[in-house]
Amino acid sequence: MELEVRDSGDVAVLDLCGKLTRGDGDELLRVTVDGLLAAGRTRLLLNLAQVPYMDSMGIGALLSVRARAVTAGGSAKLLNPLKRVYDVLQLVKLDSVFETYQDEGLALASFGANGQGSPR
Repeated sequence: MELEVRDSGDVAVLDLCGKLTRGDGDELLRVTVDGLLAAGRTRLLLNLAQVPYMDSMGIGALLSVRARAVTAGGSAKLLNPLKRVYDVLQLVKLDSVFETYQDEGLALASFGANGQGSPR
């Protein structure tokens, strides 16, 4: 898996590319998020447009990112999950845990003053 971080105002957008599975992305995501949170970057948007597959470790990694961001006073939201990945999120009932967006502009706007937006 590859991961790039770009800034959009005070939101860190994490562009993930590749499978999010045990040993292939979960550790990279953890280390990257640890660095962002240590730097005070607590508003995270995970772009999953290039993630074709996610296993249980990938699901765990997403939940960990969200939990750590919330603990730090921020939030983590999902952007552009492919149908297969979104179906997995629905299957394990995480579609009600994560705010999920198909439009990056709307996702970024959702981090506004009250942190609310119009999820998927």
